[in-house]
Amino acid sequence: MTASLDSHAAPVTGATPVPDAPALGHVLARRPARPDHSRRARLLFGNQAGWVRPSAALLLVLTAALYLWNLEATGYANSFYAAAIQSGSQDWTALLFGSLDAGNAITVDKPPAALWIPALAGRIFGFSPLSMLIPQALMGVSAVGVLYLAVKRVSGPAAGLLAGAALALTPVAALMFRFNNPDAMLTLCLVLAAYLTTRAIEKASWKWLVAAGAVIGLAFLAKMLQGFLIVPGLALAYLWAAPATLGRRVLHLLGAAAGIAVVAGSYLALFQLTPASARPYMAGSETNSFLELTFGYNGLGRITGSGGDTPGGGGMPGGSGNVGFGGATGITRMFGASFGGEVSWLLPAALILLVAGLWFTRREARTATRAALLLWGGWLLVTAAIFSFMGGTVHPYYAVALAPAVAALVGIGAVELWRGRAYWPTRIVLAATVLAASVWSAVLLSRDPAWLPGLRVAAVVLGFLAAVALVLRVDSFPGLPARFRKAVAAGVVTVSLLAGGLGTTAWTLATAAQPHSGSIPTSGPAASAMGGGMGGVNRGGSTGAPGGMGTGSTATELTALLKSAGTKWSAIVSGATQAASLELATDTSVIALGGWNGGDPYPTLAQFQAMVGRGEIGYFISGGGMGGGGRGGNSEVAAWVAANFQSESVGGTTVYKLNQ
Repeated sequence: MTASLDSHAAPVTGATPVPDAPALGHVLARRPARPDHSRRARLLFGNQAGWVRPSAALLLVLTAALYLWNLEATGYANSFYAAAIQSGSQDWTALLFGSLDAGNAITVDKPPAALWIPALAGRIFGFSPLSMLIPQALMGVSAVGVLYLAVKRVSGPAAGLLAGAALALTPVAALMFRFNNPDAMLTLCLVLAAYLTTRAIEKASWKWLVAAGAVIGLAFLAKMLQGFLIVPGLALAYLWAAPATLGRRVLHLLGAAAGIAVVAGSYLALFQLTPASARPYMAGSETNSFLELTFGYNGLGRITGSGGDTPGGGGMPGGSGNVGFGGATGITRMFGASFGGEVSWLLPAALILLVAGLWFTRREARTATRAALLLWGGWLLVTAAIFSFMGGTVHPYYAVALAPAVAALVGIGAVELWRGRAYWPTRIVLAATVLAASVWSAVLLSRDPAWLPGLRVAAVVLGFLAAVALVLRVDSFPGLPARFRKAVAAGVVTVSLLAGGLGTTAWTLATAAQPHSGSIPTSGPAASAMGGGMGGVNRGGSTGAPGGMGTGSTATELTALLKSAGTKWSAIVSGATQAASLELATDTSVIALGGWNGGDPYPTLAQFQAMVGRGEIGYFISGGGMGGGGRGGNSEVAAWVAANFQSESVGGTTVYKLNQ
């Protein structure tokens, strides 16, 4: 039984761990073998079955259609990052450091790598919602393609196709690859690092492993410490399975760590060594420090909920039960109201297949299949554990980092068990997997009872039928003519895929069918920007009213005023919420007083007075969002302005002209 599961998986000491026969090869239609002398055949299909490359191409085309369809309706999505991307398309320093404004007053509260590609696209094609969002969608298509390649190397093309489709049809993936948050680039980097590690394991190649480390370093520059959550799984798989002595394996892992350090450390050094006067202030820190942001607000503070989890002190802990902030902490968080609909559709199946795969391969110590289970399983378990128990700020869309691991385990586990279905234990596990996926899909669908109620019934019925067919192995019934067996097997596979995939597919299509905006987007048919959007620009990308500053003619008056300012910064307003909205509406630079929530100590009163003295700021806008006083002395700035400048009302918004 043990050998049957791994009989098609080559030992990692071999040159290529791809099985000779494609997974589910007797189910999927295969073209006739082509003669070796056919140059055209070799170019089109290589040494693979005829269906492989066309199927992979179709997967990528359909994924692109899903992620690019009606993308312009999303508009500027999260206007906080949109404003930073706009700034990067206008100024090279803003591009390098991730400044929220082209005047380089203060950065976004993240590292800048995720902004680079869309900002460069804006420089080349002109900044617009599409120039910003199309790169995100293409990152999603690339992530699906790289995942296909990684899984295919271990378990064959059918497993790769199943994994790629599972990732593409995960709701949170469709959400984030059609949005402008840093998670799109983060996810692509993580999948690429896993692929490179898979290549490294095959021949104990330190070069592939160092490349994986470099990509993880880039993931760090996209979303800091979250990029490191996959490292334990990757390291464990290499340490366990690479065909080299233990000493060499450890040495190679140290090389990978050096790759991480070179990429991440080079930017960190650049930031820290650049004079503060030549770069924007590091938002989210009290000391203008990239390191403080890494280990404070954007690092340990997110896990513990202490140490200034949100700038200005204090966070909004996930344990509060707020769905937009993760819901209650605990082992069931990934299945709860916050994360469940985003990523958990196939999570029960992935966990069952992981445990079964490790059990069935327990005597096959260093095969490609077991190495892959350790890699993707380690990724899944470590990331899910951190997300489940972190007490600081966590949002449902973070779960996109889990989606590739879930998809890979489903692809590898399902195909490997199908190969071993001649043995009753594997059939029992396969049946349990399909039934669990279908029942859990019905549970998730029932959380929106008014939406397609018949779909959850269909999922359960199909799951039950598939489970019975798998246990009885109906494609091998005695007396069944051989010419019908392939058709019956194909039918069992089809019903199983429908049972497990109907729910997640429908939820994903519903997600892609509507625009999303705000700082906490969610998936599903009733998705909305939870926790307050960034306001100010409507989803179509046209100028709207900055949130909290009026609407209609009011916004027109204010934006016209700022456009005519003629200063380095047209205005300063408390918090990045309003600053970003005004920047997008006016195409001018606006200072976010106090950073994201108005709590960062920038600019201080003295710095602000110097800027005003140099005539660099046009207007001070009263109000603003999230915070106000904060630790940055914003109240001192506001009080000084009120005492020294004359206020005026512009469409109901109080402003002070500073460059009189």
